[in-house]
Amino acid sequence: MRISTTIFLTDETIEPVRLARELEERGFAGLYLPEHTHIPVERTTPYPAGGELPREYSRLLDPYVALGQAAAVTERLGLGTGVTLLAEHDPIALAKQIATLDHLSGGRFTLGLGYGWNREEAADHGVDWSTRRGLTHDRLALMRALWAPEPTAYEGTSGGSVRASEAWPKPAGGAPRILLGGAAGPKLFARVAEGADGWMPIGGRGLTESLPVLREAWESAGRDPKTLQLVPYAVLPNPGKLDHYAELGCAEVVLQLPPAGEAEVLRTLDAYARYL
Repeated sequence: MRISTTIFLTDETIEPVRLARELEERGFAGLYLPEHTHIPVERTTPYPAGGELPREYSRLLDPYVALGQAAAVTERLGLGTGVTLLAEHDPIALAKQIATLDHLSGGRFTLGLGYGWNREEAADHGVDWSTRRGLTHDRLALMRALWAPEPTAYEGTSGGSVRASEAWPKPAGGAPRILLGGAAGPKLFARVAEGADGWMPIGGRGLTESLPVLREAWESAGRDPKTLQLVPYAVLPNPGKLDHYAELGCAEVVLQLPPAGEAEVLRTLDAYARYL
């Protein structure tokens, strides 16, 4: 089971280059970064974890720029998003960004996708909240058309369309690994089985109960049971928890780092090194 990390990188935290080098030197498998373009001040959407929204949400670095820096100073470190809010992106432009990052990093990119929780942020991007899930998957299908080996047209229902086009570079293997985040449930698991490589549950709670349901949806969609990837995300680790994930067959676990300066982050990495 691979041990990766995630962090809210901001203008006040450790820098991407320094963190990426330290992760690779210590033997961590990857670095995943979250995304919020902005946080509207007039916000009625409650913070999902309860209480006040932490300061770091409004100060996030762009994950693709930061991951590009991380890719340039490492050779083995996996690079991913946790999560990209695809409904807030132009899918043609994002397909190019992803293909370029994956190409330049030698196929190290994982596209973690999510639907988002902040209605006001999504509204500023012109997103109708009730349709954001369908929009996300429509745009993913459009990106896959641009990544196809031959020019492929895609006529979307809500997320746009693209003519058959030459679009290079291509991601290694035809597409990056795609993990879908979100709360457990039949609708989400059907989406995972339909168009993703696995599930990225935040925190990893309740996996014992959820995993059989996901596996049933996966096999019902004709997918090979051995290919399902389960990647608990933003986990605060302890030995028992990680042993449990390994027993469940998790491919990877992503540990949460503090949104802090260099000294505190490096101390945390040293503490997490016991799990490698």
